[in-house]
This record gives sequence, C-alpha cells and structure tokens, in this order.
Amino acid sequence: MKITAVIPARYGSTRFPGKPLADLRGKPLIQWVYEGVKKAKRVDRVVVATDDRRILTAVRDFGGEAIITSWRHRSGTDRVAQVAEGLRSGIIVNVQGDEPMINPRMIDEAVLPLQKDRTIKMATLKSRLKDLHELIDPNIVKVVTDSHDFALYFSRSPIPGLKEGTYLSRHLRSINIYKHIGIYVYRRNFLLKLTKLKPTTLEMAEGLEQLRALEHGYRIKVITTRSEVVGVDTPGDLERAEKRLKADRK
Repeated sequence: MKITAVIPARYGSTRFPGKPLADLRGKPLIQWVYEGVKKAKRVDRVVVATDDRRILTAVRDFGGEAIITSWRHRSGTDRVAQVAEGLRSGIIVNVQGDEPMINPRMIDEAVLPLQKDRTIKMATLKSRLKDLHELIDPNIVKVVTDSHDFALYFSRSPIPGLKEGTYLSRHLRSINIYKHIGIYVYRRNFLLKLTKLKPTTLEMAEGLEQLRALEHGYRIKVITTRSEVVGVDTPGDLERAEKRLKADRK
C-alpha cells in the first residue's frame, strides 16, 4: 500500500507571516522539513500542500513536489485532505510544516500500526512529559490512553487531574504523563470522511481537531516515541532552532 506524506504550509501565519520561507542556515524552513520527511523509510512520496505560489516555487526550486490548495481551508488537515483526494495512496501522513529537526524515525513509528492492523484508521504519537512547565502550558497538548494505547482524551489542561493533596512535581515523577506530538497518519478514506464531519463541542472548546474523531466514536492509536520535535511558531523559535542545529553539527 502506497504511503504519501503531506506537509501543509500556509504563508499567512498570524504570529510568523511567511514562516515556511524563513531562512534557516541557508535553506528555507520548509526545505528542512521536506528533507527530513523524505528520509522516512516507510514513506513513498512527499508533497507540500500550500496556498501560496511563493512557497510552491521555493519547493520546486529545491527539487521538491508541491501542490496549490485553496486559501479557504481553516486547518492544515483540510489542506492535506484536498491533496489526498487526488492521490491513490492508501495511507496519508500529515506532518507539520514548522518542525525543521523532525526525526524520520518518528514518522515510521506512527505509520507502522496501520500497516500491521487494518482495523486502525488513525494514529499519532506521544512522548513522556518530564518538565513541570510543559504540564501546565496550554500550548503543550497532553494525552491519556487506555491499556492498549488508544486515546481516551487530548487536552491543553494537565491530564490526568490531581486529587486533593497531591503535589504536582511528585505526581509528574511518579507516573507516566504524556504530551502529544502532532504527526497524524490516516487511512485515506477515513481522512476524507473525517474532514467532512461537523466540528464537535469538545474540539471547539479545546481547539484540538483530533477530538472530532473521538467524539464521533473513532479510535486513535497513540504510539510512544522517545524522539522530540522542535516547532517554529515565532521568529524567536527560529533563532533557537538555528542555535540547536549549530550545536548538533559541532
């Protein structure tokens, strides 16, 4: 079964306009992401889905593949789904376009469950949360799973909750608390179906699209990874990514 990774890349970011084209050590940010995804062993094809011809041109200039999508899309998932409509690939991977140091092993880890079990329609990743500040940071999404690693809930709030008298730092050390890593793998037909469903109450309350699947009764497999991602949301994040890349190459 063919597997295509789609990287949604929007030009008009609120906090960082033109982010996909921002220079990072001599290459546009989107090129770092593209080249990282290309190294995944389980991916056959990589496509950038963009609403802007400047990004389209930049991707094609470094030898990548890009497709123009509608500017009306409200989310990266909708952008990915538009590309998926024109693909024959049975599995679609949605990789965020702002993670220049993505480890290709993470993509392979997320894809594997769908290759092994045809009943699984959607999968994503989690990693052990070790930092107290991440636990209470609403920008860091937390996830709890059942004994078979299917998602029970995703939240911007600390989950699981703490009973009265429990010290937060001690709680963090004593049990496994996980943060969500936003790489998604879908069966193509399920992705197209999911994006046509109406947004749900919890999805809108938390601002988390993956809750739509849970609220409609679909299961999400959540694989534990030891790898981390470094997202770039602001120019300050780009500077930190620059320093980290420089340090990694010493």
